[in-house]
Amino acid sequence: MMPKKLHPSVVNFKEFVSNNPKLILEVRKGEATWQELYEDWYLLGEEDSRWEIIRSENKIQSEENTDKKGDWISTIMGTIQKMDPEQVQHYINNLSQALGAIQGVLSQFQGSNKTNQVKPQIEQRHPFLFRKD
Repeated sequence: MMPKKLHPSVVNFKEFVSNNPKLILEVRKGEATWQELYEDWYLLGEEDSRWEIIRSENKIQSEENTDKKGDWISTIMGTIQKMDPEQVQHYINNLSQALGAIQGVLSQFQGSNKTNQVKPQIEQRHPFLFRKD
């Protein structure tokens, strides 16, 4: 079965809807139907005042997103400016010491595993040690 090819105007309407997601919310809330929206779009066009409300909401939403990004950056910059360099250096030194201690413990475990692996082989070869008096 071959899928049906959509009429070019339907394809254009789908693009219009994807650019204006508020239309989907209108349909889901029951404020309009897809048929009504398509007819309005087809008869009135994309530049009609009916769509101005949707465009203005999209602009407000994009401005809010931009403000949120700006707030995030300003928050990080403010935090960096408030940092005390000596305190940061102290934390870095503590972290370095903690990592060194962890590495030391791990190397001890790795070293003890190697010696444990060697010792059982020796013990298996000589399970009893007899000495002459």
